Amino acid sequence: MYSLDIDRALKAKKISVGDRVGVTKDGFTVEGMLLPRIELSDTSSLVIKQDNGYNVGIRYGKGVEIEFLGKGKAVSHRHAVVEAQHDSKKPLVSIMGAGGTIASRVEYDTGAVFPEFSPGDLLKSFPQLKGIANVKGRELFRLFSEDMTPEHWKIIAKESAREIESGADGVVLMHGTDTMNYTAAALSFMLQSLPAPVVVVGAQRSSDRGSSDNLMNLVCATNAAAHSDVAEVSVCMHATSNDDYCYLHQGNKVRKMHTSRRDAFRSINTLPYAKLWFSDAKVEYLRSDYSKRSGRKIRLDDKMNPDVGLIQIHPGIKPELIEASKKFFDGVVLSGTGLGHVPTNPSNEKFAQSVVPAVRSLVDSGVPVVMAPQTIYGRLDLNVYSAGRLLKQAGVIGDGADWLPETALVKLMWVLGHTKDMDKVREMMSTNFAGELSKDIEPSSFLV
Repeated sequence: MYSLDIDRALKAKKISVGDRVGVTKDGFTVEGMLLPRIELSDTSSLVIKQDNGYNVGIRYGKGVEIEFLGKGKAVSHRHAVVEAQHDSKKPLVSIMGAGGTIASRVEYDTGAVFPEFSPGDLLKSFPQLKGIANVKGRELFRLFSEDMTPEHWKIIAKESAREIESGADGVVLMHGTDTMNYTAAALSFMLQSLPAPVVVVGAQRSSDRGSSDNLMNLVCATNAAAHSDVAEVSVCMHATSNDDYCYLHQGNKVRKMHTSRRDAFRSINTLPYAKLWFSDAKVEYLRSDYSKRSGRKIRLDDKMNPDVGLIQIHPGIKPELIEASKKFFDGVVLSGTGLGHVPTNPSNEKFAQSVVPAVRSLVDSGVPVVMAPQTIYGRLDLNVYSAGRLLKQAGVIGDGADWLPETALVKLMWVLGHTKDMDKVREMMSTNFAGELSKDIEPSSFLV
């Protein structure tokens, strides 16, 4: 669906998708077939298929003129008719869609890009899947990943549990990459005693680009769900800039570390669970400290309190910002500098302001405050410097933790979904529920 402005302009001239149009902007005119807006792309840009076969996007705005040139055939998505043959010797993998760049297929007669979720669509676009497992697919929702909320996480968790309880040997969730680690972290707390893998996968580049990573990522993720022994929530993405293997990352220890590279995802403070080789489907394990497949019964614990905030500590931060957060949140995570610090102004410098009284005010009012390192790598230590000791005395939780800020946020949401008692919150945040607190940090995981 295009934006309301474009929709009005098209309706005023009785133009439909598939019609031939001319679009003039800044004195330059493009002619061709009006295509549907690419799913999850800019709603304010018209997509035109030119006579030379190339598609072009034109941002609609003041001064843009659209002219009707001729009636065309309607452009629609035709679900692929590919019969999914059941092979009793192969495992069953449920592939669910939550949106993102990975969930798309090009209709080559028009160049339009449509979402794909049916087994037929998946097998047509990714024929390698039928050699790995029996596949079933369905759409949960279609979202920009930044529009994900804790309510969506609950739906994903419930549907993942349902698929496993109904006989799936593994679950794959197609998801946008920008907030994939939040979702994976949330699932790691909500899906307990997993008997089979739940693998979150995405793509940095869409299927209409020659450098798309969607094929390899989905094939490797399906292989992990079908054949790996890692019965955990994980994230599967390109490990290098080549099409050689993917990493299977721990779901609450992974972060997107580049805006656009295909190998953007990195395990933090630990190694990935495994390498998943694309060409021969080999699974090469890098760790052994994970729950393995078993016949145990999955437990769904999806109690979440979404009213938790994440505040980045920075030079010049106003104490009032932190204190005012109790009006909006039941819990706050501070992404602190260094070992877990905030401005304390011990020398009473005239331009500096301590935020410790504001932090103490939050805790005294019953709002738990959790510290996380904005350095990403490393472990918090609130005992080394006076800033950390003052925070610890004020009741800040997190000394010794190596969790990511995103994981601390999601865990606090989950904990506050169970209790608001400060002592119980402190106890639960200090408990290692899903491997989010490392006993030892893997030195080689730090990539320079």
